[in-house]
Amino acid sequence: MFGLDDIWTFFLAFFLTLPIVTIIHELGHVLVARIFGAKIRFVLGVGNTLLKLGPCEVKSFYFMEAWCQHGNLKYDTKFARILIYLAGSVFNLIAILMVNSMIYKGLLPANIFFYQFVYFSVYFIFFSMLPFKNGAGNPSDGLAIYEVIKYGKSKDPID
Repeated sequence: MFGLDDIWTFFLAFFLTLPIVTIIHELGHVLVARIFGAKIRFVLGVGNTLLKLGPCEVKSFYFMEAWCQHGNLKYDTKFARILIYLAGSVFNLIAILMVNSMIYKGLLPANIFFYQFVYFSVYFIFFSMLPFKNGAGNPSDGLAIYEVIKYGKSKDPID
């Protein structure tokens, strides 16, 4: 049951754990896109820009969403595009396995923070691989992969 003591856990999850999981997911897209020679733009959140370093921006509502735009791929193949869209979920999966193995080996405590981290990571994997368009009409990673397989290219969420 949810009690007053759980409010701090909720805020920690919402303002710290979820953004960390989001950054790991988007970092997967960014790193793989860079491997294939893409120019990237990474934005964490929505609203006014708080911080901008090169192609990376942090917005005032940093916990709401994030995206990575890639373009001008040096090695522009179907395989490269599929790997870029798949990379976010793969990074989340790697993070889950690392956290679980560190808990198992006693390097990390088995506490609610790490349980929430794993939960949000599984959530990200599931919903990013589910093929659908969001409210703005942008494809999920799963739909983008499907479009790349079927048409050779996916609609970029930023264009």
